[in-house]
Amino acid sequence: MIKFYNTLTKRKEEFSPIEEKIVKLYTCGPTVYDLAHIGNFRAYVFEDLLYRYLEFRGYKVIRVMNITDVDDKTINGAKSKGISLREYTDRYIKIFIEDMERLRLKKPDYMPRATEHINEMVEIIKKLLKKGYAYYKDGSIYFSISKFPSYGKLSGIDLSSIKVGARVDKDEYEKEDVKDFVLWKKVKEEEGVWWDTEIGRGRPGWHIECSAMSMKYLGESFDIHTGGVDNIFPHHENEIAQSEAATGKKFVNYWLHCAHLLVNGEKMSKSKGNFYTLRDLLNKGYNPIAIRYLLLSTHYRDPLNFTENSLKQAENTVKNYNEFYRGLNICGYEKYNPEIKKEIEKAKEGFIEYLDDDLNISPALSSIFSLIKKVNIFFSKGEFGRDNVKEVREFIEDIDKVLCIIEKKEESLSEDILNLIKEREKARKEKDYKKADEIRNVLKEKGIMLEDTPYGTRWKKN
Repeated sequence: MIKFYNTLTKRKEEFSPIEEKIVKLYTCGPTVYDLAHIGNFRAYVFEDLLYRYLEFRGYKVIRVMNITDVDDKTINGAKSKGISLREYTDRYIKIFIEDMERLRLKKPDYMPRATEHINEMVEIIKKLLKKGYAYYKDGSIYFSISKFPSYGKLSGIDLSSIKVGARVDKDEYEKEDVKDFVLWKKVKEEEGVWWDTEIGRGRPGWHIECSAMSMKYLGESFDIHTGGVDNIFPHHENEIAQSEAATGKKFVNYWLHCAHLLVNGEKMSKSKGNFYTLRDLLNKGYNPIAIRYLLLSTHYRDPLNFTENSLKQAENTVKNYNEFYRGLNICGYEKYNPEIKKEIEKAKEGFIEYLDDDLNISPALSSIFSLIKKVNIFFSKGEFGRDNVKEVREFIEDIDKVLCIIEKKEESLSEDILNLIKEREKARKEKDYKKADEIRNVLKEKGIMLEDTPYGTRWKKN
């Protein structure tokens, strides 16, 4: 049974979807005003792990990831470049999708843009006005948090500081700012971005966008909503208030939030010189699969301290993992070793048991590395049958549906290199070890590393 820590209830709970074997999942996506940084991708990799693991456990997942393409940041960005909002955000959406592909993030079923769901936002705001939860003031429309008694149930925010009628127009604001928040912003001519609607000429506030897009594709009540801890207040708190006030129904059953990413133990900041986008790291020559692995390998509710040293370690781990996988193409002996199947079953049980426990990824990975270590011992002793090779390979490929770190690159050697390897094997059989060593050194200079095993010589490119 899968369990998740629910931010709403502040405890770990057994997961039970509204519809049997179907999970409706909303994951907060990017605000497309700039390149996404590695702190953003920490959240997106966590959400990818969640998505993939639910599917691995047999659920049909319907996932929505929103694209925030209209808010204070995107409008200011477009204005600074002297181009339209659409032209400005299109560029960053394209880059974001390319970055997703590099990190092997599974594409959601829906990636709705806020600007294409204005009508849905207007309908929710109309309901809130009709029910008395929203009001006009100076041409904008605000949500009255004093009218929603359970406001603060997600974040635990101190409501004693509420000043009735105090309002905030900004899309993002400090945790101490417990004020009525804007649903619909009056036109600012200098921004040049607005829609003519039944509720007036203007544009949406940030919070209403996610309520409209999530409910359109997942319904008024759905299973899981995720994001970073920085989204808990005000964004997710406001989502709950406006959604439940409009529908009279519980909005989301399980709220999952991932912790911050630190760089060298400090909060990421351009002024500190520790700010990285994915492309910064790729330009330094780092493997995107290693970046994925590093962002994946710490439990999502624990802060992740990102360093270039830890990234180099992740590169070594991914390299060794893939060398083990590619090494499974060598044939074993005819004799079958039943102990290996027992070890595979043990590793799979551990993998599932730990990930069932609130996606506890670190011990889940340890169960896999323990299997690899034991397989290598059997291999070195010549206790590795051909059918064992197939079993281990199938297991690694099965769990890669979740981890997605196998690099299936086809490697081939020239005929000259293959002939040298055969010549060396012949020299070894004839106990001409001097010649065998000379050939090994020649191949090493060409970037070909050899390993002599009980089943013959296997090679890898260095």
